Amino acid sequence: MTDETPICSAKGCRAAAVWVLAWNNPKIHIPERRKTWLACEEHREHLSQFLGVRGFLKDVVKFEEWEASGSPEGS
Repeated sequence: MTDETPICSAKGCRAAAVWVLAWNNPKIHIPERRKTWLACEEHREHLSQFLGVRGFLKDVVKFEEWEASGSPEGS
């Protein structure tokens, strides 16, 4: 891992990100807006469930595919 390796968004996790979880909060974001969380294999399901229960999760994509598609990164 290098300083430029994207890491998982789970609290305290320093593992390399494998997944992009695209989401938005419909109460504050326009429908087209996509924020992103990054997830390692271990935390993908947990983070997906967290967003899904709230109705925020829009898509889960392999990090390489997200990068290749030129999708804008949220925060």
